Amino acid sequence: MKKLLLIVNPCSGKKKANRVLADIIGIFNRGGFDVTAYMTAARGDATEVVAARWEAFDVIVCVGGDGTFNEVITGLLIAGGSTPVGYIPAGSTNDFANSLKLSKDILQAAQDIVDGAPHPLDVGRFNERYFSYIASFGAFTRASYATSQSLKNMLGHFAYILSGVKEVAAIRSKRLRVTLADGTVYEDDYIFGGVSNSTSVAGVLTLKEDLVDMSDGLFEILLVRKPHNPIELTGCVHALLSQKYDTPMLTLAASSRVEVDAPADMDWTLDGEKAEGAEHFVIENLHHAVNVITNLK
Repeated sequence: MKKLLLIVNPCSGKKKANRVLADIIGIFNRGGFDVTAYMTAARGDATEVVAARWEAFDVIVCVGGDGTFNEVITGLLIAGGSTPVGYIPAGSTNDFANSLKLSKDILQAAQDIVDGAPHPLDVGRFNERYFSYIASFGAFTRASYATSQSLKNMLGHFAYILSGVKEVAAIRSKRLRVTLADGTVYEDDYIFGGVSNSTSVAGVLTLKEDLVDMSDGLFEILLVRKPHNPIELTGCVHALLSQKYDTPMLTLAASSRVEVDAPADMDWTLDGEKAEGAEHFVIENLHHAVNVITNLK
């Protein structure tokens, strides 16, 4: 039998996965896997166990949210590992899982890993940290890490939206200079920015599927300028909700590398977790850095 390391975050989402853990293990057993289960107890646990033990397993599967998945791939990249990774989404929002079209049914997601195959996907590097799908700042971004876990568990995705709406009245712009790999420079006052490899951005915005290829070596960069009057604000909101980006308020571009000059005290989020910024840093696309198991035809 192949050896499978099952990493479970017991606090993710509404804790639905905890109630079917035996069923998940059974699916993998019947699929030909000898399962070792590890329950995380603190932030960073998954990274440590993967970095230390990846060579002993043929497959690593995480059960949790996008943050848990981030910890797993971080452990692999730190250790130089190449073990295929499966993802059973059990968090509150699961942006990355939605972009991969992973099943929202926990047991079906487990079966899809048994029936699926590894596919190479890109990963982002933000200074010395990694992200699987999004590095962002500004409006709504803080909601992903500031919303309490209890509120996330009760309301799920709607909790993020509620927290984001509370922020709107206090939106402040930041002056940024963004330089792409081809030398293109964008400099303005922005209320939001995202460097993503996903159709779902910051748990609130959604990009068109035909704009995003998660293994093409490129990020999608979305920048939202500061509106100066109600008309500009309305136009901006309409463009984002309708996925029609034909407004000067928005910049949408693609690049394998993003160089950023920004206020040093401006916080970012990586896959929904808080990250400290800097006056100058580089965000790089690591092409085909991980192999993620999916059952997509």
